Amino acid sequence: MSSNGPSLSRRSSLADYISAIPRPRLASLRSRKSTASLHVDPYTPYAVHRQKMSPAILRDADATQKLLEAILDTPGGRRSLSRLARTCKAFREPALNVLWRDLDSLTPLLGLFPSTILRRARRPGLGLTKAPEKQDWEKLLAYGQRVRSVAYVESSGNIHPSILPLLDEHKPVQYILPNLTALTWKVESAAGLERCRMFLGPQVEAVTLEVGAARSAKLNDILEEIASHKGLTAFAFTLHTNLPDDLTERLHDNVALEKVALHAPGALAARVGKWAAGLPQLRTFAVDLSARTATAVEGFFEDISPGSGYSTPSSVGGTDSGVFSGDEVDFSEARKAAVRLTRDGPRRGAFAKLSNLTLTGDAANLATFLKHLTSPLAQLDLVMEDPPAAVDWHDLCTIVCDHFADTLQSLRINATSGSRFGELVRATSRGGDLPMRELPLTYLSSLPRLWRLEIDLPESVIFRDKDIEHIARICPNIEILRLCPFARFPLNGPPPPLTLESIVPLTRDCRRLHTLGVVLNAAELESDDVYSTRTVCSRSLLRLHVGHSWVKNPLQTAVLLSHLTPYLETLKFFNEKNRAGIVEANAQAWQRVAELLPHLQHIRLAERKLQPPPERYVPPPKADKGVDATVATADAAVSAHPEVVEFAVQAEPEVVEFGVQSVPETAEMSVDARPVLIEVEVMAMPEVAEQSVDAVPQTEEKGTEPISFAPASDSASESSDEGDQPVNTMPSISTIIPSAVNGIATVTYRIVNFYTAPIRFMFSFMPSMPILSRFHAPPTQYELKYAPEQEKHELPAAESSTEPSTGAPHTNGSAMAAADINPVCF
Repeated sequence: MSSNGPSLSRRSSLADYISAIPRPRLASLRSRKSTASLHVDPYTPYAVHRQKMSPAILRDADATQKLLEAILDTPGGRRSLSRLARTCKAFREPALNVLWRDLDSLTPLLGLFPSTILRRARRPGLGLTKAPEKQDWEKLLAYGQRVRSVAYVESSGNIHPSILPLLDEHKPVQYILPNLTALTWKVESAAGLERCRMFLGPQVEAVTLEVGAARSAKLNDILEEIASHKGLTAFAFTLHTNLPDDLTERLHDNVALEKVALHAPGALAARVGKWAAGLPQLRTFAVDLSARTATAVEGFFEDISPGSGYSTPSSVGGTDSGVFSGDEVDFSEARKAAVRLTRDGPRRGAFAKLSNLTLTGDAANLATFLKHLTSPLAQLDLVMEDPPAAVDWHDLCTIVCDHFADTLQSLRINATSGSRFGELVRATSRGGDLPMRELPLTYLSSLPRLWRLEIDLPESVIFRDKDIEHIARICPNIEILRLCPFARFPLNGPPPPLTLESIVPLTRDCRRLHTLGVVLNAAELESDDVYSTRTVCSRSLLRLHVGHSWVKNPLQTAVLLSHLTPYLETLKFFNEKNRAGIVEANAQAWQRVAELLPHLQHIRLAERKLQPPPERYVPPPKADKGVDATVATADAAVSAHPEVVEFAVQAEPEVVEFGVQSVPETAEMSVDARPVLIEVEVMAMPEVAEQSVDAVPQTEEKGTEPISFAPASDSASESSDEGDQPVNTMPSISTIIPSAVNGIATVTYRIVNFYTAPIRFMFSFMPSMPILSRFHAPPTQYELKYAPEQEKHELPAAESSTEPSTGAPHTNGSAMAAADINPVCF
């Protein structure tokens, strides 16, 4: 056989392994001064080779992962994994990957910086003394590749606000956590929101973003960057102000979303419901219904396409009115209003693949939302206002059982933060004990696949024996049952209604129940009938949490528990002295029960082993026997001829002729239709006023000597011809008055003529007034000389028809008296 590799059959003892470890010999004092290196034997024994081989558990990566995760979940698991990584090289890498995979804070990452730049090495969240240099980032970047999810909560105060800006400005790479897949970022300030960019790496698939009341102007940019990750599978957004209007448009292309949670005003808008219902891979959905009306909850499903039943006239959500008419009236709005009022509409086919649902609000809104779903819900978490109204709680239980009875596996009911706040105020003040109310579980119907039922409410904490019996009957496969295990009943009030005998139906009928949490009153038994049968013993119940339960006799309680739960491993109860509402006597008694129970269980199991085993069930003898079951068949024909009978029926209708004389009654009536006439006379006398205008231009007399330009012969002939007449040395008026003055007079006359035209027109219709004649001033020598030929013939005629003026003579022949100017009617 070849000796290249060691034989697997060879085994070495621990002494051989230790002796085979090469140990260099120390040089003597004389040889220490020499510079020659120590000589090490190159031979390596097989034991060393064998230790370099990975353990068998490491050969399967999945098994190693599950083992390390199981160690991490145990108490002190992180410390155990840390020690395992420091002591075993084979487990170093897998253990470090599990340790650094999920971080709930940035503090472990900050602790990787050198202590020389940290303000306090044990508290790295206090800040840095200076900006980190490139060599200071080596360790952080090396461990940052292992991180898969990280959370930052600004309100916790474990990270100084100056650290994030310093990291963002001096980081040597774009993303300090390149393999990050899940980011949880909860901030109150706008500056803190901006710093999440350096963690939004290319492999981010799940983002949980919570923004306080301070609305940031860059919120839309952050949402745009988150939506740019096409591989985004989970998105949770909590906002204390109104939801952005364009959120659905930004996330329209993220069709790979499987988990969506929206907690903000405006999350119940119709556009949000349409977008969420259109996600093909949506499996988990969470929405807040607090402080909303039933109409707002109904509006979430307005734009979702309805299912069958909406096209018939009788359907509430349909648009068919049932009348065949051309102008069809749309009754959809009226029917939607009827749905809101009656809350009884057809179920819509929204969220077909939804399996996990989380709702927050009062019981009425939860029932309104759930009645629209037909998806196969496997897990339902209800964060409910406590206490709920009796009618609303009944409706909620009915809808849950009717719609999801065949698929529901987990049902958890918790209280809202407002309800918890009231409980906290009463617990930390002297406000008295919290009021306790009953929460009936008998409203639930059959849930055959339910394996988890948890109810944790501050006020509705009272359960009866009938509730436990009902749960054991309708949930035979229940595994985890918790009914308000943190409730506390004050000593001055009534004790818890449930006793140890009340859990007998659970231990008898629920054979898979392994965890039970309930507040009991471990009082003395009324009868010992429970010890007479072993059918009430539970083989599966391993963990029991009794909280603030009452107890009187620890020994009797331990004996009964050893009979009901002989394999019980963990018994939990509240024993912290600083816990509000703790009763030290009950805590000490339950501690005594926990000490006695293991010994009693050992005795109980030992006694059962000594008992003769039950008779073995022997099935009755059976024998195989064959029977010929061949069916004998025969063909047979039947001639079937129907008998036909022909007959006729003569049908003649009887006709009756009759007439009706209809004469209308008439009546004569006369009406005097003569109109009433009234004569009315109105005397209309216009008032006439005469007005004269002095149109005589101002003239000035000057003496001039006539200059004769005629020749002597002419003047002589003229003198001879006119020798009989006296010679007039006075010049003509046309030569004295300039032509410009004459034109002004003419224009003035025409203006007066124009403005008096309406008055003259009115006078023309008055019969009692005489018609005024046309009057003109006599033509002057200048007008006779320079007038056109046609006007020269008209001027003498007009002059001859006028009466001579009776006024006093004027010095100027061209002037005219004011009395001679009369209105002229044409």
